[in-house]
Amino acid sequence: MLLRLAPSLRGELPRPRVTRLLSLKDPTTGALLDRGLVTWFPGPSSYTGEDSAELSLHGGSLVPALVLDACVRAGARMARPGEFTQRAYLNGKVDLVQAEGVADLVEAESEAARRAALAQTEGGLSRRVSELREGIVELEALLAYHVDFPEEDDPPVPLERIVREAGGVAERLEILQATAPGGELLRDGALTVLAGRPNSGKSSLFNALLGEARAIVTAEPGTTRDAIEARVSLGGYPFRLVDTAGIRPHEGEVERLGIEVARRYVARASLLLLCLPCDRAWGEEEATFLSAVPVGVPVVLLRTMRDRIPRGAAKAPGPPGGIGTHAVIDVSVEDGTGLREIRDTLPGLVYRGLVELGGDAPVLTRRRQRVAVTRALEEVLAFRNALSAGVAAEVAAAHLRSAETALEELVGVISGDEVMDRVFADFCIGK
Repeated sequence: MLLRLAPSLRGELPRPRVTRLLSLKDPTTGALLDRGLVTWFPGPSSYTGEDSAELSLHGGSLVPALVLDACVRAGARMARPGEFTQRAYLNGKVDLVQAEGVADLVEAESEAARRAALAQTEGGLSRRVSELREGIVELEALLAYHVDFPEEDDPPVPLERIVREAGGVAERLEILQATAPGGELLRDGALTVLAGRPNSGKSSLFNALLGEARAIVTAEPGTTRDAIEARVSLGGYPFRLVDTAGIRPHEGEVERLGIEVARRYVARASLLLLCLPCDRAWGEEEATFLSAVPVGVPVVLLRTMRDRIPRGAAKAPGPPGGIGTHAVIDVSVEDGTGLREIRDTLPGLVYRGLVELGGDAPVLTRRRQRVAVTRALEEVLAFRNALSAGVAAEVAAAHLRSAETALEELVGVISGDEVMDRVFADFCIGK
């Protein structure tokens, strides 16, 4: 195909991995389409492990479209979503976890998501899974030594040691499993809801955190009638910030619907930012609203409009003893008070496990990964409990084989077509 597109090569492929400026011509008419940079990558030293060429063209939409059409007429075809990375996986260039990391890297919208995806493409998670699998294999080896000497009073490997070693493997699996909630949020962003009574500063704060005016801000109560959602990176971590209708006894059908939408968002939230102006006291509305927040969802009380309180003057009372809140931050969008503190505080509430681990630690970012690790953990625990309960070692060993299989499926050592189709279906065309 390349030789038909670049006749000046005279039937000889370019030197490997050396970029050349070539005239690219229509294979049918010979008309010049563009002069572009061409790099030839012979397999297996290429991204996919197969012979491939990269074309760097002038910008715009017309020239690339014409060259792409010429490639198809010269014998190429359009790639399916994820096909390049899928071929790399099938040719042993990457495993299934690294392939998923490529997709996450392309889609990353925050520094934390980028770091996690890059570590995954570099094999960090794969190495951790391999270490865990080796731990299970070692358990199987210890068990084999024990079974080989069933009649000895003092077998080479006591059952107590095997049970203890199984507990150690289970603990390491639990540590990895614990990264899944935050890791999966890295891809989607933590749903963070701004809530409170009308005119409590929600929309102004929403705009300030985004750095642009997305929500309408007026002095008229009930301006926000529907939820407005936007993605934002705070402290390097991804959040889906939602500005909702003010919670109050509604005065019309539209406002009632807006409040219902707000309550539905709160029911699904990963984090709630409850806005209460510094000059307004904690009231029954806030207490009632707070009681409806799902258990386990962190709540940050934002004392908004701090600039309205004269220097040295006391704020209106907040909740008794800070009941139900994880943090209280004074905020003013007029002078920037509290905005940095919000950005620094929120990641630790939603992504605490990942923040504590650091950016280079292996992280489970997909449900498929979490399910596989959970299955392996359950099987190792079942093996340990079976041995402790006196179940024959040969019978208990079946749990170890199942745990090993779960980890092999995670990295794609064994993988069905359905799993592969699901993994690569979400890729962009170019990867």
